[in-house]
Amino acid sequence: MIPSEQQRRAYLEAMGIDVWLPRDAPDADQPPGTATRVVDAADLGWDALRVCVADCTLCELSASRTQTVFGVGNQNADWMIIGEAPGAEEDRRGEPFVGRAGKLLDEMLRAVGQSRESVFIANILKCRPPNNRDPKPAEAAACRRWLQRQIDLVQPKIILAVGKIAAQNLLGRDDPVGRMREKVHNFDGIPLVVTYHPAYLLRSPSQKRKSWADLCLASRLIAGGQA
Repeated sequence: MIPSEQQRRAYLEAMGIDVWLPRDAPDADQPPGTATRVVDAADLGWDALRVCVADCTLCELSASRTQTVFGVGNQNADWMIIGEAPGAEEDRRGEPFVGRAGKLLDEMLRAVGQSRESVFIANILKCRPPNNRDPKPAEAAACRRWLQRQIDLVQPKIILAVGKIAAQNLLGRDDPVGRMREKVHNFDGIPLVVTYHPAYLLRSPSQKRKSWADLCLASRLIAGGQA
């Protein structure tokens, strides 16, 4: 049974977590149009974080989503895979990287001895943009607190940024993937490797060898070898 809005607010408040509400949201305890308190994501554990993401209305995407796509996998993973945003099937199922692109990602992970269950997979956005358009900067900024907390909780040994949108948002750059791959970047002290998105590889299979090289680079970093 899906909890009501009032039940979710009560749950968060019982845990001592401030509740985010849009300025025009009706609230019996607050006059319309007044500012609301901000959730401090840095204090959240996994359960509370999942509730906050499901309840999030920080950007306009909350109005059109079927459900949020929190992320899946090992919460203590060495590898963290970060993609762009949910597509239509992800929005329907509530899981990142499903469909043909997801199957290719699974194959890529298996090639380096990993699996969907051994890594943690998340996206820059937790909600699907309409018509699968690129995320707007404000949407990515609103979602950043949730992704950052996931990274802090997982404490991965390597981050694999999958695709242009993920890499640009994580690194604060506007370079194409081709200029960002083949390098070891730093994200808050965590090595970060950039590779192509599986959806791009499906359209351009000749680039798969480059993604294989990226995965090998990430594997060497995990093993403590030279990049």
